[in-house]
Amino acid sequence: MKRGKKYTEAAKLVDRMTQYDVAEAIDLVKKTAVAKFDETVETHIRLGVDGRHAEQQVRGAVVLPHGTGKTVRVLVFAKGDKVAEAEAAGADYVGGEELIPKIQNEGWFEFDVVVATPDMMGVVGRLGRVLGPKGLMPNPKAGTVTMDVTKAVNDIKAGKIEYRLDRANIIHCPVGKVSFTEEQLTENFMTLMDAIIKAKPASAKGTYLKSVTLTSTMGPGIKVNTLKLG
Repeated sequence: MKRGKKYTEAAKLVDRMTQYDVAEAIDLVKKTAVAKFDETVETHIRLGVDGRHAEQQVRGAVVLPHGTGKTVRVLVFAKGDKVAEAEAAGADYVGGEELIPKIQNEGWFEFDVVVATPDMMGVVGRLGRVLGPKGLMPNPKAGTVTMDVTKAVNDIKAGKIEYRLDRANIIHCPVGKVSFTEEQLTENFMTLMDAIIKAKPASAKGTYLKSVTLTSTMGPGIKVNTLKLG
């Protein structure tokens, strides 16, 4: 894969063999972000678990203290008085059964997170084939299947992110934007890491944090010293 001149120059600042302390890694992420837009800062965490086994799944959600820097559009599936509650909480879209054909047949995906009250999961379940592959299916572990729609919407708008293993046992999460201060990025990153460390399955053996990499959208990967993360 051919890289541009800016990327090549930026990559020279990073020693691929070095595992950097968090402060150094975040400093390098900001220095190596050379795109003309405000890049997202992402972290990629390889865990020493086998996600094919249910008891070794690592999944949950955490509210980043400084948010993600992205405006998140929330769709709530609700009925009765929960419709007004979701609207009052600031949900971008609220509805029920009438949204099924719009999503299924018209390919409407103008939302980033889906919240549902438990009594609506029968309806939402019919969208499993389209929401599932996009990672949009509501889930109790992530706090997106709940009767407390006010808290769910407020948390998401405040910067709540979901983390889960992919098929290669890696978690990919945003921790802010390059325009954030180093302190904001550090706090967001450490909040996410603390949550993932606490979520370690009891059956996980050996090294839990195999590797942790920070990167901006268009920048090179920067390895973080896992021994300093707990």
